[in-house]
Amino acid sequence: MSQAEVIDGLQFTRAALEKRGTVGMERLPRLAQLQCSTEGLAYHLSGGRAGNGKPCLRLSVRGSVELFCQRCLDPIHLPIAIDAELQLAENVREISEADDEIDRVLASRRMDVGGLVEDEVILALPMVPRHEECMHRRAK
Repeated sequence: MSQAEVIDGLQFTRAALEKRGTVGMERLPRLAQLQCSTEGLAYHLSGGRAGNGKPCLRLSVRGSVELFCQRCLDPIHLPIAIDAELQLAENVREISEADDEIDRVLASRRMDVGGLVEDEVILALPMVPRHEECMHRRAK
């Protein structure tokens, strides 16, 4: 089911290319380690320039994941709707020394689209997943 692939980040942004596809669990090993599952996450990736003129990737991810409530241990279905702009950095130092709120990723000739999708989904997950009603339930 997975259609994700590898891109050359700088070439992708220079040419303003676009990719669409679906990433299945077989391409999301870190989500599996977090005990998440999904029937697939649809993505749209486009290359271009950020407002500051730097190369960037715009990534949209749609779908849902299932994880477990940390209070009752029943499944929770979490809708995923992510729109991220990822500025490409030439080296790790550029990322670590940045003093702003811009999201950056290391530019590479072999950027895994599934990995980019997985990174953004992991960042969107709650630290402690709980059902709404479990948040307000008192411990006994």
